Amino acid sequence: MKTLLEIKNLNKIYTAGRGLFRKSVSELKAVEDLSFDLKEKDTLAIVGESGCGKSTTAKCIIRLTEPSSGEVIFDGIDLTKLSNEEMRLKRRNIQMIYQDPYSSLNPRMKVKELLAEPLRAHKLAEGKAIIEQVREIAGMVGLSTEHLDRYPHQFSGGQRQRISIGRALISRPKLLLADEPVSALDVSIQAQILNLLTDLQKTLGLTMLFISHDLNVVRHISRQILVMYLGRVMESGPTETVFENPMHPYTKALLDSIPVLDPSIKKERKTLKGDVLSLAQKPEGCPFSGRCINIMEKCKTEIPPPIDLGNNHIVSCFWRSHET
Repeated sequence: MKTLLEIKNLNKIYTAGRGLFRKSVSELKAVEDLSFDLKEKDTLAIVGESGCGKSTTAKCIIRLTEPSSGEVIFDGIDLTKLSNEEMRLKRRNIQMIYQDPYSSLNPRMKVKELLAEPLRAHKLAEGKAIIEQVREIAGMVGLSTEHLDRYPHQFSGGQRQRISIGRALISRPKLLLADEPVSALDVSIQAQILNLLTDLQKTLGLTMLFISHDLNVVRHISRQILVMYLGRVMESGPTETVFENPMHPYTKALLDSIPVLDPSIKKERKTLKGDVLSLAQKPEGCPFSGRCINIMEKCKTEIPPPIDLGNNHIVSCFWRSHET
């Protein structure tokens, strides 16, 4: 299967002034030395707590945020080398949906105008062809023709997300970046949107990068998973392999935090040390060293290298290296 997206040593560094007159400058590494591949028609999920760099990664790929260094190779072309105009044209094939659809929809435009906008922007259709394609994509995402003459505020959260999905897919992109697309929705609506995305992926041959903090959602929709903490990858591999045999202490802690609905089942929870850190508090060595229950001395000063456990299951952990 062809590799559609290849990320090589991606970094995003923000600078922040310190002191009374902002004379000293500190670097905040939001994404650090990130590398992964995404095959055509596959789904990769990036998971982790807020502030781990998930959304920044997606924005760097589509260049809503400019990467500090590294390569973003999409369909054989390094997007970081393109001019602004070349990147604008490339976005026809890379679309993004967001956590809050209402904030990304122009409240003054009707649904038919919102759906038609990408076709006009990329000059993909005109006249009657636009109307036909708008009606087609509306039906694919579960909207009726009556909905097309309404405004975003007249819809529920789930319906607005369907509008956002339709607008993203009307240009027939190859890659869809889904940034927490169901986290703001009720659980029953979440399932509907996830099933819709799965169906559309099969119908349109989509490749999807799915970002979420909800591991139950991730297990349902992805075939590959990448676990991030403070900008670095802790563990990655096939979704079922990581769920059934987690190797990094952080991955295990995330899985332990999944609530069990059956009260008769008693689940052992392993409490992490310390509080959630910010990028400004990022340790010198392993980012997770300040909270890890298996910390070793070198974890405080050195970055653990990735260890290949087989079957594309990779973990970055000195403790795991010591155990093996």
